[in-house]
Amino acid sequence: MNLAKAMTAELNEKQFKKISAIVYELCGIHLKAGKEALVRARLMKRLRALGMESFDAYIHYIESEAGSRELGMMVDVMTTNKTSFFREPAHFDYLRDHVLPTVHRRRMRFWTAACSSGEEPYSLAIFIREAMPDIDLRDVKILATDISTRMLEKARRATFPREALREIPGHLLQKYFVKTALAAPDAPPLYRVKDPVLAMVRLARLNLIDKWPMKGPFDVIFCRNVMIYFDRSTQQRLINRFWNYLEPGGYLFVGHSEGLSAISHKFHYVRPAVYKK
Repeated sequence: MNLAKAMTAELNEKQFKKISAIVYELCGIHLKAGKEALVRARLMKRLRALGMESFDAYIHYIESEAGSRELGMMVDVMTTNKTSFFREPAHFDYLRDHVLPTVHRRRMRFWTAACSSGEEPYSLAIFIREAMPDIDLRDVKILATDISTRMLEKARRATFPREALREIPGHLLQKYFVKTALAAPDAPPLYRVKDPVLAMVRLARLNLIDKWPMKGPFDVIFCRNVMIYFDRSTQQRLINRFWNYLEPGGYLFVGHSEGLSAISHKFHYVRPAVYKK
């Protein structure tokens, strides 16, 4: 590969539209006009890894039988994975005050869709353990799914730098995380989620626009800051499917930057970003 050529590879409008169409068909993500620079920057990693000098070569490859595995790698680099522990804390407050006290069944099921590197499901597990004193006498599980194999690998390691845990109070950090051995004397400390929390979470790869193999139903679904990447028709299909996978009286939480006002649905609006079946 000519490295200089690869570094200067340009993404023209035709190539951008073609890649956008492939991404949309694969996972429903709608790459809007104006995202050309972002798409180019992210896909340059794949061009360099594959030793390719142009986006035409890359498109030809992913459309070939030999490049079928690359499709997953492409989706992996194209997805946005911003997350943090206890993100949008008002949702957790609502769970504590209005949802968990009303569920008296021994069995409870939660689903965090698009869980990224695991901060959301681990936050949820810690929160539930704190809010439900009888948690170990119940059957409470959290399904955590994401389309990115790279993010799921991070979630399975369940190990985070101290900076990533800044929103976690000290007593919870001590209770639910263990400091790992340092890789080097001057390396920053890493913290691993403790086993009682890990035991509550099941991680799995799932493309939200594909068939859902799990049976459900769920008491609570978190699908937060995900639908902003889909067009209206994909959002509509997702909301209808979430309805079918919730228990009667179950809750759907979406991101505070999202909302269902422009979508036809059967949910009861509870408060911003919270809906009830």
